[in-house]
Amino acid sequence: MTAPTYKRILLKLSGEALMGDDSYGINRATISRIVGEIKEVVDLGVQVAVVIGGGNIFRGVAPAAEGMDRATADYMGMMATVMNALALQDAMKHIGLVSRVQSALNIEQVAEPYIRGKAIRYLEEGRVVIFGAGTGNPFFTTDTAAALRGMEMNADIVLKATKVDGIYTEDPKKNPAATRYKTVSFDEAISKDLKVMDATAFTLCRDQKLPILVFSIFKQGALKRVVMGEDEGTKVLP
Repeated sequence: MTAPTYKRILLKLSGEALMGDDSYGINRATISRIVGEIKEVVDLGVQVAVVIGGGNIFRGVAPAAEGMDRATADYMGMMATVMNALALQDAMKHIGLVSRVQSALNIEQVAEPYIRGKAIRYLEEGRVVIFGAGTGNPFFTTDTAAALRGMEMNADIVLKATKVDGIYTEDPKKNPAATRYKTVSFDEAISKDLKVMDATAFTLCRDQKLPILVFSIFKQGALKRVVMGEDEGTKVLP
């Protein structure tokens, strides 16, 4: 068996990925399947860090948050990501996967504070590190947190897990003839206005020459195929 292409990855999971077919919240079967896929690549010797979003939880309170101060709403969203991080950790524990949750907000009763050196040591020891609370600052998305943590962890690549199996020439739902890019450059992604990540996150990755790979977390075995360097998803290269 060939060795994995990547030694250390930063996996960006949206909160919505945990919903399954539910309208909000955490679907137990879905989170168990995702965690199983993560364990597969950890068992290959790949070091895995995860940044998790909170949209699945915040969606349930979004109507009440309408008209709310933006910073307050963003802090609520950060707390939602910590809830998801704890759910991921619990699901990992059930299948024998050791993980640590680090939070950019100081809530030491439930999660460690984010400490870069500790996080890197955990990765080197084969533990999964789950980063909650985004960057810890309002007005920044979890995409930006993923780019930032990816650089801080010296990750080989940022893997953005989505509902679509890559970046297409057009919306594949609207145009079945749309084709998937295997690779695309940062400059090409900008010129063609391809929606890879939010602008701040994308710019960080481009400036630091950190590649991004967009793939579908809903395709069975896709994460393993990505880390093994197979033709899965779309890679954005410097």
